[in-house]
Amino acid sequence: MINKTFTKDMRETWMYGILGFLVFLLVWQAACVFTNFGKIFPTPKVSLAAFLQAFVEPIGRHTLLGHISISLRRVLIGYTLSSITGIIIGLLMGYSKLAHAIIYPIFCIIRPIPGIAWIPLAILWIGIGEPTIHFIIFMGGFSQMVMNTMDGAQHVDTELVGVAKVLGAKENQIFRKIVLPSSIPYIFTGLQTSLSTSWMAVLAAEMITAREGAGWLIIAGMQTGRIENNVIGMIAIGLVGLILATLLRNAERRLCRWTVRSR
Repeated sequence: MINKTFTKDMRETWMYGILGFLVFLLVWQAACVFTNFGKIFPTPKVSLAAFLQAFVEPIGRHTLLGHISISLRRVLIGYTLSSITGIIIGLLMGYSKLAHAIIYPIFCIIRPIPGIAWIPLAILWIGIGEPTIHFIIFMGGFSQMVMNTMDGAQHVDTELVGVAKVLGAKENQIFRKIVLPSSIPYIFTGLQTSLSTSWMAVLAAEMITAREGAGWLIIAGMQTGRIENNVIGMIAIGLVGLILATLLRNAERRLCRWTVRSR
């Protein structure tokens, strides 16, 4: 019964999603045909043709798949580093009062600063190159990862921890058997949010410090006056972001089934 209901809900979600996308295309086409918008922006047909052509004809040094793979590689490096560091610091601050007292005031200063705000300093410190982009991605996803992981460690059932202590469990056992498993749903939430901010950070960094990548396509279109390149970059950014978010949600659904069922 649950599987049938879930399948029905998924089917309806896909139907409404496709309907909304078709309405968007119709509005786009109407704006190009009946207003001055069409003089400065390509129609859906022209944009789709340019998008498909970019898979076989290079824009700059690479085809569209080449630019996307470069951006994904950059995100993978920065995102992995920020996730590992964020989980460790988040668990420390959430579980240890001493670590929270030492680290949290510094973190509160860093937290409100968006990843793209670090671009000027990163260029001054590191220079223009791949390490700069990795640093910007790291800073873009770090705060979200820390906050969600810390919330997970702080929302552990205190009664469960108390029972474990009464039964003679040591601190490392409590951490491994209770705190860490209880924090996993929060960690996945942090991973999803951090992935979104990391993806936005790499695009912003590529617009300023790179000569290739999905973000660079938008700048290339502006510099050459080819608006279709801007659209190609925007479509690629949106599709890749959607795919990454979907993959991470599916991973959470498989690894944290108990939380998905309770929602």
